[in-house]
Amino acid sequence: MKGGWNGLVLALIVVLVAGVIGFFLSPHPETGSARILHHMKLGLDLQGGAHIVLQGVDSELGPVTPETIQAARAVIENRIDALGVSEPVVQVDNQNRIIVEIAGAADIDEAREVIGRTAVLQFIDPEGNVVLDGRDVAEAGVAQDPAGRGFLVTLKLKGEGPRKFYEATSKFIKQPIYIMLDDEVISWPIVEEPIPTGEATIIGDFTAEEAAQLANLINGGALPIKLVEVEARMVSATLGADSIAKSMRAGWIGMVGVLLFMIVLFRIPGFLADVALGVYAILNMIVLLAIDAVFTLPGIAGLLLGIAMAVDGNVIIFERIKEELRKGKGLRSGIDAGFHRAYVTVLDSQVTTAIAAAILWYLGTGPVKGFAVTLFVGTVLSMFTAITFTRWLVKLAVNTGWFNKRTLFGVKEVTG
Repeated sequence: MKGGWNGLVLALIVVLVAGVIGFFLSPHPETGSARILHHMKLGLDLQGGAHIVLQGVDSELGPVTPETIQAARAVIENRIDALGVSEPVVQVDNQNRIIVEIAGAADIDEAREVIGRTAVLQFIDPEGNVVLDGRDVAEAGVAQDPAGRGFLVTLKLKGEGPRKFYEATSKFIKQPIYIMLDDEVISWPIVEEPIPTGEATIIGDFTAEEAAQLANLINGGALPIKLVEVEARMVSATLGADSIAKSMRAGWIGMVGVLLFMIVLFRIPGFLADVALGVYAILNMIVLLAIDAVFTLPGIAGLLLGIAMAVDGNVIIFERIKEELRKGKGLRSGIDAGFHRAYVTVLDSQVTTAIAAAILWYLGTGPVKGFAVTLFVGTVLSMFTAITFTRWLVKLAVNTGWFNKRTLFGVKEVTG
């Protein structure tokens, strides 16, 4: 009876894994493509987007130097990240140009405006004197206006900012303090009472998006040099669609080949390893979608490499088990010894791969980071599926009582 329950659990796991994978791969009713593709956030090389080139020029803000151009690149990257765009490509060429690529940009004009604005923030008193500027602001945030006028931007001041603001608000009660961004008045709140706390608000009947954009500009800082746009175009997604189709085709061919290889070489354990590989794939996609990962061609390569690492771990483990069984050990003791002896080898290979992926993520940019993220996630999950989950499945199969050494691993029983 116990063997029957183990067999039932094993069958339910196989059906459940097959059902979940089948659901993710089934056509989406709106797009007709696999459901999983409908939820994936694709990179510029797969879905197209905006390509903008900015040229640094000498101006009243200062001369263009390698240091200032790199500082401008950092500011632009922060601003794009604040727009909610994942994995923007922002890089400097050798001609004092900054190349910006934004995957899936729906409104290139808005992106262009946010990238290029200098974000010079100033608080001007009624006499025309500058009370505060962006250097006095520690942090900007978004909050709902208590008066019901949409949203407002909150400011926390630093350094001499609180003192200067307190002096201005004490002097100009019942008068406006003009808040200007890039020489444009965006709000003119009336001072009701002195403000000694170092906290201020920008009220301008903003929508949530407008308030968030203004806060992001302030937090991102001002561009240290003047940038002139020399190129702006939309990148077609046609190549990306073709790349996805070819990648999916190659993935299917490779996956079917690997699954069949495992079954032919290791029989029932190979089939169980394929089931574990299905669980690995499900967990991998759940984690990548949860962290809002962007899928690029290099990222897909990292995903496939992670699958290869998971298969490699199972091959090492099963070969060690077969060695132990050939030495005459029983089925259960041979499986335990094989997993124990293979554990260090599998763990070492996976850890070194994870370290390499972490270094790539830390030092890389754009698509290289995408490759590193998918490889790292896949490597960590493969340690769980190869060492823990596969072992559990094999023990379930043994506990059914339906198999012996020959039927399970193709190893002859030692007689006499």
